[in-house]
Amino acid sequence: MASIEVNMTMLRSSDNRMLTFLFLTVTIILIVSCNTATDAPEPLQQEVIRQETVQAAPQSMKMAIMGKHISQVRSFPGSEVPRLPASHSQFNTEEYQKMEENPFLEAATNPLSTFSIDVDTASYSNARRFINRGQFPPKDAIRIEEFINYFTYQYQIPVDKHPFSIYTELSTAPWNSANQLIHIGLQGKTIPKKELPPSNLVFLLDVSGSMHSPHKLPLLKAAFKLLLQQLSEKDRVSLIVYAGAAGVVLPSTPASKKETILASLEKLRAGGSTAGGAGIQLAYQIAKQNFLPAGNNRIVLATDGDFNVGVSSTGALVRLVEEQRKSGIFLTVLGFGMGNYKDDRMEQLADKGNGNYAYIDNLLEAQKVLVKEMGGTFFTIAKDVKIQVEFNPAKVKAYRLIGYENRMLRKEDFNDDTKDAGEIGAGHSVTALYEVIPASTKADLPQTDPLKYQEAKVKSEAYQSDEIMTVKFRYKAPDGQKSQLITRPLLDKKQALENTTNDFRFSAAVAQYGLLMKNSKYKGDTSFDNILNLAKHAKGPDMEGYRAEFIKLVEMTKLLKATE
Repeated sequence: MASIEVNMTMLRSSDNRMLTFLFLTVTIILIVSCNTATDAPEPLQQEVIRQETVQAAPQSMKMAIMGKHISQVRSFPGSEVPRLPASHSQFNTEEYQKMEENPFLEAATNPLSTFSIDVDTASYSNARRFINRGQFPPKDAIRIEEFINYFTYQYQIPVDKHPFSIYTELSTAPWNSANQLIHIGLQGKTIPKKELPPSNLVFLLDVSGSMHSPHKLPLLKAAFKLLLQQLSEKDRVSLIVYAGAAGVVLPSTPASKKETILASLEKLRAGGSTAGGAGIQLAYQIAKQNFLPAGNNRIVLATDGDFNVGVSSTGALVRLVEEQRKSGIFLTVLGFGMGNYKDDRMEQLADKGNGNYAYIDNLLEAQKVLVKEMGGTFFTIAKDVKIQVEFNPAKVKAYRLIGYENRMLRKEDFNDDTKDAGEIGAGHSVTALYEVIPASTKADLPQTDPLKYQEAKVKSEAYQSDEIMTVKFRYKAPDGQKSQLITRPLLDKKQALENTTNDFRFSAAVAQYGLLMKNSKYKGDTSFDNILNLAKHAKGPDMEGYRAEFIKLVEMTKLLKATE
């Protein structure tokens, strides 16, 4: 009996040792697996650590120390723990800035409308991504001016000393026959490719764990390969990445050395946290080191905007970029991905960085932004472009600017050359629409109490004038500090909607689509059928096929709405 008890004790002791051994083994495997899944893969970490590191999170430092051991684990087939793409996350943390639509303002008491131009297009391609996935985009994701400016228009090329031409047209608002629609267009001058100045391009690429899925880093790589084919031997390229650390992967290199650049690009893998602020600081540092006084100096930030290490708040990042824009370095922001997309942050960074903002949802969009519209995306011909419209109260009772809600300026800002505004790239067109209530129309508008110390009076000349408004533009040369002024009146010569240009009617169709997507209180009689009828008859030549794609998108949205 005693012998049996001793044997049982030994067995239990042996079991305990076995359990302890198994427990320690599983613990070690889990630790290694977690580090493998959350940090940047070995090739990227080695490449970044070899270069100047601005900021490194503790986890990234830990990864550098353990790199050899993790590499050994990965050498066995099946040893790597698979990572779920970011799109598989059960949480949607996309962020969009809340905006209130511009209201109708009385021309008698608010005759001036002032805003900064905008050539961003990200809102349209981002909304398209939602619709193609069978979802309606959030209302705050809809910026109608970016829908309108996604498309090209047949405005006259500038022929005078100014870098852009001005176009205006007036007709009936398609969604409210009692109101008028005013169309204002700017067309930037084109620059032949052989005459483009040399470029100092600093590519700042997000390679954090959130960029792992196919529609993020792999699409980003494919997009930049397209762009690389457009660069000439006089251009130079730097490649900076950031995850838990920010570092230089490729120092400034002639674009003619495409194999070297592509080899550096191919090494990139996604993993780790996101030190976006450190990456931006390093990008400006490298851009300044390689600055071309007579060239195009630009940072191209490609990311989903989900920064979470170091300087990561939107306010701090915006201030960082604002401090740097005086250096003559422009900032282009390219958005990728879904699920954790930070649209509000990237739109503000591009705005304050004297640049533009596009969303890349597929390779065709990459070709549009980086190949077909490369001049407009990367080569600025006018900066701090502002528009101020003065309405004639003898002709206009009230007006509202459609879109541009986060581009509005105070009337005093128009003549203030220290006030930042938008940029126009080579070959870019910019369009703005006003809905106008004629002075002869009865309208129920919010009223204010009469002024105690002054009264507003309309000049008698205003009633005798044929002008419905005067448009003023201010802009600076890309390297200038003093603005130039252009003034254009618009005569009150309304024409029937069917007699307007294709550009007028198509832009009106796109505006209606935006109003409907936002469920705007100003949408009037608009409907999917009205939009489709107007767009189909205004499609015009459509060499790129973008207008035809819009028509299909409206049809898809109509079907999606019917299934709700």
